[in-house]
Amino acid sequence: MNPYSEKARAYFLEGYNCSQSVLLAFHEELHLSPELAARMASSFGGGMGRLREVCGAVSGMFLALGLLDGYSDPQDQDGKKAQYALIQELAEAFREQNHSILCRELLGLDHHSDTPTPSARTAEYYQQRPCADLVADAAEILGEWLINKNCSR
Repeated sequence: MNPYSEKARAYFLEGYNCSQSVLLAFHEELHLSPELAARMASSFGGGMGRLREVCGAVSGMFLALGLLDGYSDPQDQDGKKAQYALIQELAEAFREQNHSILCRELLGLDHHSDTPTPSARTAEYYQQRPCADLVADAAEILGEWLINKNCSR
């Protein structure tokens, strides 16, 4: 287990959404203030605004990866290809651990979206939802990639 995993879990338990929790776990490495990191990822909770699409933890992992190792030149086809390959690799690692990258599937929901009102963070909420574990998994996956990347430099 790397330190990012527990940071992400702690942020989630403070009340941040899944995407915010993962991005916040890396905010120092990204040279982002916690406030900016939280705002950047705020739309991706609940599988993108509670639409229950791509898991917010996965979206946070992808946001952080883009800031850590993304491309910026729209003509950089090699950079784009490398980024997309890495995204697919990390998504597959998350899928292997959790069987999906879709919020509704991870939560066992039979509908595609919810009201925009977030669920109250009660003890029952935390007992019923796997989200604390999912943010820890996403941060663990990206943290291992970052540690390995820095070791190979």
